[in-house]
Amino acid sequence: QVQLVESGGGSVQAGGSLTLSCAYSGLDDSEFWLAWFRQPPGEERERVVCIAPGDSTTYDHSVRGRFTISRDRGKKTLYLQMGSLKPEDTAMYYCAAANIGFCPLSPANIGAWGRGTQVTVSS
Repeated sequence: QVQLVESGGGSVQAGGSLTLSCAYSGLDDSEFWLAWFRQPPGEERERVVCIAPGDSTTYDHSVRGRFTISRDRGKKTLYLQMGSLKPEDTAMYYCAAANIGFCPLSPANIGAWGRGTQVTVSS
C-alpha cells in the first residue's frame, strides 16, 4: 500500500522560504512519478511540479525559478524547496504518486495522495 506523509508546512512572510518533505513507502520510485500539487482556498487542486523515475522534472510556470523538487532515494523522501514565496502560493500542498508513464497533470492522474500540509504566505 502506497503511503505518503507530508511535513514542513507553516506560515511565512512574502519573500520567505519553506521546505516541504514527503516520506513515501509502498512504491517503487524507479517506476512511479512523484509530484507536488496544491489547492488554494476555494480553488481546484493543481500540479506544481513533478519528478520522473529518471529524475527529470517539470515545473508549473508560476513556480519555475522559485521552487525546486528533489528526492533522497535512500531515505525515500521527496522535497520541495520553496523560495521567494508570494501570498498567492498560499495553499494546502499535497504529495502525490502516479504510475502512468508521464508527468501527472491532473488530479485524475494520481493514484495515491498524502494528507497535505498547509502553507500560508502573508504580505
